[in-house]
Amino acid sequence: MNTKMIRYILAKMLGVEAILLLLPALVSLIYGEFSGVYFLIPSGILIVIYLLVGMKKPEKRTIYGKEGMVIVASAWILWSLFGALPFTISGSIPSYLDAFFETVSGFTTTGSSILTDVEALPQGMLFWRSFTHWIGGMGVLVFVMVLTTLDKKNSMYLMRAEVPGPEKDKLVPRTMSTARILYGMYLGLTLIEVILLLLGGMNMFDSLIHAFGTAGTGGFSNYAASVGHFDSAYIDGVISIFMILFGVNFNLYFFLLIRDFKPVWKNEELRAYLGIILAAVAVITLNISGQYPNPLKAFRYALFQVASIITTTGYATADYNAWPMLSQCILLMLMVIGACASSTGGGIKVSRFLMVLKCIKREIKQMVHPKSISIIRVNDKKMGADVLRSLYVYLMAYAGIVVGSVLIVSIDNLDFGTTFSSVLATLNNIGPGIADVGPVGSFAEFSPLSKIVFCFDMLAGRLEIFPFLMLFTASAWNRKF
Repeated sequence: MNTKMIRYILAKMLGVEAILLLLPALVSLIYGEFSGVYFLIPSGILIVIYLLVGMKKPEKRTIYGKEGMVIVASAWILWSLFGALPFTISGSIPSYLDAFFETVSGFTTTGSSILTDVEALPQGMLFWRSFTHWIGGMGVLVFVMVLTTLDKKNSMYLMRAEVPGPEKDKLVPRTMSTARILYGMYLGLTLIEVILLLLGGMNMFDSLIHAFGTAGTGGFSNYAASVGHFDSAYIDGVISIFMILFGVNFNLYFFLLIRDFKPVWKNEELRAYLGIILAAVAVITLNISGQYPNPLKAFRYALFQVASIITTTGYATADYNAWPMLSQCILLMLMVIGACASSTGGGIKVSRFLMVLKCIKREIKQMVHPKSISIIRVNDKKMGADVLRSLYVYLMAYAGIVVGSVLIVSIDNLDFGTTFSSVLATLNNIGPGIADVGPVGSFAEFSPLSKIVFCFDMLAGRLEIFPFLMLFTASAWNRKF
């Protein structure tokens, strides 16, 4: 384990966070708020750490896969630990554990919140809270790669540990160029959404807040009623469309940019993703039509909630706790499925869902024809034994974390819907669940132990479980390979 290189890269990353903390300080200054000072304190601490550890590159610079995973997991924890300080120092969120929960939820683009009166926060705090979504959406390591040289030689190990999905593909041969292309598309889509929201009557601050949440598929709003505060069909439509767009594999946008349309049209994951959305919207629209004046309004709310849940964004325009049980069950299943691989969305991912279905189909076929040989393909790519093995292990680890988390959270003695959906909402980086943690609820009533479990789940879910678990294994810290 190259600990000196790990410390060097982490210090450089903390230096970048120090600069980022100046943005909400500037927002506070613009709005004439004193709270901007509270961003300067952690920023100063991080600058000192960078100057002490991140200025001199170690002589031994080689890192491997396990160092990449340790760096990624450690970076997310450290960014959250320091990113929580302004909330606590300012008194906006007096409990540091609650502030850490809120910051982890922001960076992991989960959107779960302990706040019961979000509108009471200063503008600078609200900006930082939502800006963490935008940074974490594409990944903090990818973000730092765009801004700095970081470590060109070993950057692929870092990117592989952070980009969500069963397979990690580079758009171009150089990893640093891939990171910049990803963020270029990410920034472009965000700016388009900001413009469209401004045209819909939102002010600039509200447009930025909700574009950050949509782009990162995070879901923090500066209003207690979330997007429902605006009560606008136009705004609902814009955010619904962009939530779906940010749930698409960003590699496909690259193909569109270079006008190579064939891989897009033939992409099985994209077709399945859009098919699931259409089917869910159709069924829910029919199921809730009796609760709204006309079918068009039912469709509007069904589309928004389906887009929000499957992309794990977490915005809300309706209290789906009041919907029929069929609609709630569909939304619960969408929480697990999630968005596409290499998108900003969470969940198990549609590509894994497709592989599981194909594995079941192959097993049934081999039962009927024992001597037959079937090859599992997704997007015309052969899924090798190593990919399928990773899939099985991932699902077992996922199930194990769900069971363990539910058992610990159940100590709080809340109802099953609240307990179970709160674990799904955090592990899948969704935000709201059902019952007491539904779109009009919060996580404030949970015990400190449960909040720690939720923080673990949010980080494990965002990092696809194994990079985060690597921190807690003795073999990861063994100096021998």
